[in-house]
Amino acid sequence: MSPAQPSTHRETVFIVDDDASVRDSLSLMLSLQGYATATFASAEDFLGSLQPDWRGCVVADIRMPGMSGLELQESLRGRHPKLAVIIVTAHGDVAAARRAFLSDAIDFIEKPFNADQIIDAVEKARERVLIGDASDTATDAIKAARQKLSERERQVMDLMIKGLHNRHIAKELGISPRTVEVHKARVMEKLGVKNLVDFVRLVDCSPT
Repeated sequence: MSPAQPSTHRETVFIVDDDASVRDSLSLMLSLQGYATATFASAEDFLGSLQPDWRGCVVADIRMPGMSGLELQESLRGRHPKLAVIIVTAHGDVAAARRAFLSDAIDFIEKPFNADQIIDAVEKARERVLIGDASDTATDAIKAARQKLSERERQVMDLMIKGLHNRHIAKELGISPRTVEVHKARVMEKLGVKNLVDFVRLVDCSPT
């Protein structure tokens, strides 16, 4: 691994490639663009150093001694949502590309690549991590709000999330539309949103 430890306070580009010249050139190129980088000579080295709070993206070569870049990607998938993966290779084929994208790769880039390709992919990875942050925040807000809601308010909120209008909610719960309005107002107050547009934005950011 490179001497500098990756920062846990911002996104880092983790470069995993057995070719030292590729690691060094990618690290220099990205550093000049303002990105924090850390380099690893193998997937095993990266996994051995990996910390739960690392975030950013992993640029991994497919063919390396030991674990391949695709195997590294599959190992990270689901367990480290703050690490998006970009696959690079000099030996690309349709099957490998399909496998990479099925495991949610940001991009599949064939060598020799240019700076713009890598930077575009890194920016896409950064956006995915930020979207994940927004989703986590929204999910936490909804979970916290649900604990404050009464049973009836939770029922109203669940039907609001499904997109039901007041009269349909009223019919579903056997209450009046006016009572629905009261419950909706309380739900939004406890969620910390001012109107239905903000409510929809919050819900859309949350996978719940």
